[in-house]
Amino acid sequence: MKKEPFVTYEKLQEIIKEYPTPFHLYDEKGIRENAKALQEAFSWNQGFREYFAVKANPNPFLIRILKEYGCGCDCSSLTELMLANALHLEGPEIMFSSNATPAQEYQYADQIGAVINLDDFTHIDFLEKALGHIPETISCRFNPGGVFKISNSIMDNPGDAKYGFTREQMFDGFRLLMEKGAKKFGIHAFLASNTVTNAYYPTLAKTLFELAVELKEQTGADIRFINLSGGIGIPYRPDQEPNDIRVIGEGVRKVYEEVLVPAGMGDVALYTELGRFMTGPYGCLVTRAIHQKHTHKEYIGCDACAVNLMRPAMYGAYHHITVMGKDNAVCDHKYDVTGSLCENNDKFAIDRMLPRVDVGDLLVIHDTGAHGYSMGYNYNGKLKSAELLLREDGSVDLIRRAETPKDYFATLDCFDFENLHSI
Repeated sequence: MKKEPFVTYEKLQEIIKEYPTPFHLYDEKGIRENAKALQEAFSWNQGFREYFAVKANPNPFLIRILKEYGCGCDCSSLTELMLANALHLEGPEIMFSSNATPAQEYQYADQIGAVINLDDFTHIDFLEKALGHIPETISCRFNPGGVFKISNSIMDNPGDAKYGFTREQMFDGFRLLMEKGAKKFGIHAFLASNTVTNAYYPTLAKTLFELAVELKEQTGADIRFINLSGGIGIPYRPDQEPNDIRVIGEGVRKVYEEVLVPAGMGDVALYTELGRFMTGPYGCLVTRAIHQKHTHKEYIGCDACAVNLMRPAMYGAYHHITVMGKDNAVCDHKYDVTGSLCENNDKFAIDRMLPRVDVGDLLVIHDTGAHGYSMGYNYNGKLKSAELLLREDGSVDLIRRAETPKDYFATLDCFDFENLHSI
């Protein structure tokens, strides 16, 4: 299957007249259609809500689009909570899922009415000391340990993850929270990342639904919601089939009716906190080839680097690359596509077969709409790029300007740069 950019070569030629490369570009039409499909897939559950994982893409313009489709925010830090609050999301529309959490972050979450999702049993006492009370509505994150399988395929290794309560701690935690004043409960779990299978959510749902029934029976807790979290992935590679969110929603519905409804829990709300699935395919990094190098290998040097997209350097993650204007050319050249950082892992692709790339060619690096810009940093003094939004009517809006040297030096206000003006 061929991966096509959501933007045409002709449109990019227009855009770069105003905005220099590199930049992240997002597709409003794709984001809207996907958000609508998710809501339709889970419309059978009266309390359903998607809490967009802000860490995936903390741009308020994109979050505001998702808000139009009923999405809330899943936050993992103080600044993410502040962003959600600034977007006028009401308390229950914000989920705070963090770990090794400072007291002041719990305090702010409680102040704005966010639902707190506890990561650890010891955080119960820590939270009570920080707030002076336990919120009436509280959630706990479950980690069953071991490996997580679908049929005979190992999907991930939650037993090696730092997150969540053990099974025994969930029961003890619910009892302790009830003693301390909690009245309404939620359950949360994230057991596998970036799954490209329609079976993941229904399998996870069955695990959580059965746990919820046992928790209710053994502790008497009033369980109001079950958060299936994230994990629904996207097809980064051309040969991968995308998940079908409507098939996934139907699979979860069947398990819901098999497990929860007979237990008298047919009013439990379902939550998701998708990030990658919501925005990943609807963003791309646009960069220009500015150098060629012919040594032991063939290299293409770009004006973007791992500062703009960290995943390939950090994980060896695959991101498809399209050489714009050469869609029909034969991919008969093997390249390492690199950035300019003083690190050898600063490569967007290794031994990638592409059409011949010439200096000046525009390259579109696909699927950067989640964990792209948000994972950026300033190593080597590199500056983060702009973010642009391709509107449904074909217009383009700047939704975050590129950083400048002034931004880079802004936090050094305790140092007197006599000649900073000359930089």
